[in-house]
Amino acid sequence: MTLKPRFRRVAALRRTFVNRESILADYADELAAAGAGVRILNLVGVGGIGKSRLLRELRDRTPAKTHRTAVLDLQVPALRQQEDALAVLRVELGRQGVKFDRFDIGYAVFWQRLHPHLRLNPAELPFIDESEALTQILDTASGIPVFGTGVSLLRLAEKAASGARRRRRIRIDETLRSLDELSSVDLADAVTYLFAEDLREASEDHPYAIFIDAYEAISRAAPQAGRSATADAWLRDLVAQLDRGLVVVASREPLSWQVYDSTWASVTRVRHVGGLPMKARIDLLTECGVTETTDQLAIAHASAGLPFYLHLAIDTQTAVGRPLAVSPEEIVQRFLQHVESSEVRTLELLSVPRLFDFEIFRALTRAFDLPKHRPAWESLTAYSFVYPSGAHGRRLHQLMRAALSTHVSAATTRDVHALLRDIWDVRSEQAQRTEDGVATRARAIREGAYSALHSGLVSGAGLLAYADKALNCGGKQAFDGVRQDLAEVVDARSDEDLTAALRCMDAEAAIVLGDAASATAITPEVDWPVDEVVQARLAIAAAHGRRIAGATEAARLLYARVWQEHSGPVRHRAGICLADIEMWQGRCRDAFTMANQILAENTADDPLLHGDVSRLLHLGYRFALDFDSSWREWHRAWAFYEEADTVVGLANLRTNRVELLAWTDPAEAVRVAGEAIEQQRNMGAQHELGKVLTGLAIARTRLGHYEAAGLAFGAAAAALDAAGYRSGRARAELFRAFLYARLNDLDSALAAARWAVAELIEAEVYPTLIVLADQLLAASGLHDERITTAATVARERIDALDSLSALEGRSRRIVTALLEE
Repeated sequence: MTLKPRFRRVAALRRTFVNRESILADYADELAAAGAGVRILNLVGVGGIGKSRLLRELRDRTPAKTHRTAVLDLQVPALRQQEDALAVLRVELGRQGVKFDRFDIGYAVFWQRLHPHLRLNPAELPFIDESEALTQILDTASGIPVFGTGVSLLRLAEKAASGARRRRRIRIDETLRSLDELSSVDLADAVTYLFAEDLREASEDHPYAIFIDAYEAISRAAPQAGRSATADAWLRDLVAQLDRGLVVVASREPLSWQVYDSTWASVTRVRHVGGLPMKARIDLLTECGVTETTDQLAIAHASAGLPFYLHLAIDTQTAVGRPLAVSPEEIVQRFLQHVESSEVRTLELLSVPRLFDFEIFRALTRAFDLPKHRPAWESLTAYSFVYPSGAHGRRLHQLMRAALSTHVSAATTRDVHALLRDIWDVRSEQAQRTEDGVATRARAIREGAYSALHSGLVSGAGLLAYADKALNCGGKQAFDGVRQDLAEVVDARSDEDLTAALRCMDAEAAIVLGDAASATAITPEVDWPVDEVVQARLAIAAAHGRRIAGATEAARLLYARVWQEHSGPVRHRAGICLADIEMWQGRCRDAFTMANQILAENTADDPLLHGDVSRLLHLGYRFALDFDSSWREWHRAWAFYEEADTVVGLANLRTNRVELLAWTDPAEAVRVAGEAIEQQRNMGAQHELGKVLTGLAIARTRLGHYEAAGLAFGAAAAALDAAGYRSGRARAELFRAFLYARLNDLDSALAAARWAVAELIEAEVYPTLIVLADQLLAASGLHDERITTAATVARERIDALDSLSALEGRSRRIVTALLEE
């Protein structure tokens, strides 16, 4: 028996679709009926049965003149994230004439919410060069990178839009105008809605077919990520709105969406993709050169009717007289035996990465002394089991990858991953680009972390560094991807260090959002040693959760443990937090002494640490009501944070600027508050948002804008309650008491002051604010024995930078400033 060196694609494809005629007919019927509601054709079959090839055939058979098509391949990890999936679909459909004016603007707002530190420009935002609406916005902005709210983008869009109808459509869209007020979850839903609306408008006489391949990839990742019920929620939401076309979903098991809503059953048509019948298997083998009856029967039976194994057998160069293949594994073995040894080895190496390209091929073949020229690459990628992945990438069919990977030793696998990690790490430092809607830098960070994990050369601390990098580049999807890959490794093997890193990622993510309850739930007890980086960071995250929730003493003890017991890089971070609490509790001199000690110990050039210390001193001077010194340290912190390029640090300094301006220049505080509010909303940081709104409310009170001040206090309270930020909520309520006093509503002022002081006592913070409350009552002619007693105790606890009498003098001037018209 003599086989062709390459499987003859035309003949094989033709035979592959034997016994698929009924499915092709069903597709034609569904496509003809598309346009009058949601329609789903669910193709179900085991791996290797030919679902992906069938989807390609269905797409090829869809008339391009009358229908638009797009493919979402969920085998690509990034495309399981809503952000990238929508971008890819938008690119494919946009190239076929769909105008996504509203979606593009909504997506830009959504993208900025996920990437708050990046500017809106062609180098950063996916598909911007293909968007007429966004291109015109940038042109209107004279090439200056736009960073603004949805409202600001709308103004530019209205100005830039060509055509009265287009301008009117943008102007009257209520969804676009409400984007700034939406939470991050609601904003994601709104962007999906805008995508479906733009596609619906373009599809009145031009229906579409959307193909979703490998659905199980998104559902399979759900248990490890702890999101089994929500992993595909965004996809279900999208499909539910695609009512002007047909959605074809390929999966290994039938979709079970009816468990969420019974109406899914009535719009979903399930068709099982079975194995090829015996006659079709024999015919396919005959046309491709397998003519011996015994060989045909052996291969046909071993394939179990799966086209993948038939193609794999045909791809071999089996010699006469070899033992017959009797199982799928033996077919793979036979393939490996009769492919050139250099190709076999290269394919085995390429089974290690999830995706690869020519550069990765060259690096691997160079490292292992294998053919690395382009003809060798073209020969390998001509096999039927090598699929395209993105603009330049490739991936192996999952069954082939699984089979080949078993022939790579554990040591070689680790070596390959170490090499891949270096490649992806270099790419992660390059400028952000997009390929078919996927952000290259975010993908590089995730793949670098994946290879670092599987190389066995990365610790939990190293994984946290990847997570930090993902957040710093604005890649929420990259952070989620790193977390998911880490969760899969933790689930597969017992590793205390990586398990702790996973917990730390979850806890720190909750802190960034100001979610004290989640951070505390992740760390109900802190009973581990803190000498290692991961354990120390997890302890600090646990302390942050308790501090926000008002358990100040518990937080202080945790910070002190890390400060005293950890000798690594996390110690100074714990020291800054500990000094912060010293300051909160009135021990200002101790806080400043510790801050100076941290600076003295830190001889390395670390702008982030210097920025954190300067910000601490800025807050200390502000609590001491020394505003000139506070401004000096604020500017120093800003310079350090800019050098460190820390998104969170700069955003928090914008919050602090509003808080300080409320005392020094309330009109300026009102002017700049919008930027700080936008930054914290984009980041989803409810506790910081509440602090900005409190500063804005104080400024409005001082300016006599009482109605606006009341609204700002209400918004601040809602944000701080949502975060569970107890001391921040008490502080806001105390200053709302000043607003009541200015309005001569003394009963409300007294009630607000009482509640605030009780909360501050319970949280064991801010004795200076308790003294301020006592001064407010005295200035307003009010009296409350509990507040007076509390103020007496507070005065005993305060260790002011200069003297208590000087601090109280400055405090009385603040009370006067807040109460005077």
